[in-house]
Amino acid sequence: MAFEVTVSSFGKHSVIILKDVTTNTFAEIYSFGALLNNFTSEHHGKVINVIDGFSSLAESTEKVTVFFKSAKLSPFACRVKNSKYKFGQNEYMLSKFALRGTAIHGLIYNAPFEITEQVQNDEKASVKLSFLYENEMEGYPFKFKTEVEYTLTEGNALTIKTTATNVDSQLLPMVDGWHPYFTLGDSINDYQVEFQSKEMLEFDEDLVPTGKLIPYQEFGSIKNFGPHELDNCFTLNFAECQPMCVIRHPQKKVQIEFHPEESYPYLQVYTPEHRKSIAVENLSGAPDAFNNGIGLKVLQPGESATFTTKFITRSL
Repeated sequence: MAFEVTVSSFGKHSVIILKDVTTNTFAEIYSFGALLNNFTSEHHGKVINVIDGFSSLAESTEKVTVFFKSAKLSPFACRVKNSKYKFGQNEYMLSKFALRGTAIHGLIYNAPFEITEQVQNDEKASVKLSFLYENEMEGYPFKFKTEVEYTLTEGNALTIKTTATNVDSQLLPMVDGWHPYFTLGDSINDYQVEFQSKEMLEFDEDLVPTGKLIPYQEFGSIKNFGPHELDNCFTLNFAECQPMCVIRHPQKKVQIEFHPEESYPYLQVYTPEHRKSIAVENLSGAPDAFNNGIGLKVLQPGESATFTTKFITRSL
């Protein structure tokens, strides 16, 4: 077979490797949080891992909340202002993790996902992971199931499909997203960046949207990133051709392409102070969607929503 899946168990968690045997391209996934920890391929004779991940599974369990590297953002993405929101006739207060009083990055970033399906053949290697959230935390008294499917195919392409299902007897609010950090080595100042957006969401001092859209086409075509600092959310313009985003290292002649489906209409970009990687986050809704309703999905009992994106590494 051209593709293979291997699974190693470490206590209650597992490490999954999806590998293209022909090219030695592989993705490493932790069942802890369904985290993508490594995506490695060869370019011009050099092996490059484009994910700024953890040194080990143990480190991820200890430090996932430091930078939330590759965290699954669900059932809300980014921030809920003051950790409060109203849904229906009820008001809720989130209490899992807050930064300066604002809840961030969802509730299942450290969930113990279970492997429910593996496929390996001449066309792909894939794994499906599942987690059932059952009214577990204060501020989100709902039940939903999250299934995350990673699929590696030829051409260094990794597709990530998430299906969220309301398994409750009541309506539930839902936003889905990811928080991976990407690197091509060296400083991000040396990269070239492009993303297809015409608008940026205006943020207040708490980094949540005000409701105003600001024209923005700074990176509408590929250009040197330089010293730019971003912690912003952009609307994607699907009238343009894919990929929606490109990160390129012109000296190493390699790039990462982002191919989200329209289920992810928002792109959050964050540059950490160390500037060794850049977070490119596909989101189904805007930060604070539980309050502002921007991109918020309300799932009926038994209803599912699917969100899909794809990463491709390519030699130039």
